[in-house]
Amino acid sequence: MADPTDRNDLAPMTSGDTETASGSASFRQSAPLKNAGSNSTSGTADTLSSKASEAGETIKQGASDLRGQATDRVRLFAEDGKSKATDALGQLTQILNDAAAQVDDKLGKQYGQYARSAADQVQAFGTKLDDTTVDEIFDEARELVKKSPGVAVGIAAAVGFVVARLVSAGVEQRGA
Repeated sequence: MADPTDRNDLAPMTSGDTETASGSASFRQSAPLKNAGSNSTSGTADTLSSKASEAGETIKQGASDLRGQATDRVRLFAEDGKSKATDALGQLTQILNDAAAQVDDKLGKQYGQYARSAADQVQAFGTKLDDTTVDEIFDEARELVKKSPGVAVGIAAAVGFVVARLVSAGVEQRGA
């Protein structure tokens, strides 16, 4: 390849090269840019816009599908949790009724009646929970949060604390 410094037509720039043209000099308009203003540029823009719109719709559809799957999973977990809670409340009712009989023997029927009353309350709550759908439970929870957000935050903190304790107890048992 030839060295550009070997060419004879290269000359240093002079002040004449940088002077502006006088007012009498005529200028002619340059030729338009290649494909400027033609439909091919707007066609390309339309194509890109169309593809971006399609991509946006695909993302929205994917997000909607994921939201539906998440909702279904939450509903399944809630149904399972409701079933387990109902079973646990039934067992608690049985324990309280057994305790009431023992309290009758040791302290008297008056104190045993307190235990039976507690067992009845737990059983009534379990029955109500069993008869309520998960959607109704979610609606009631929303209403509770709207009516008294402070109480809702306190309940959430208490539940979080209990869950954390249960999880840490489970982890400690596995490590032992």
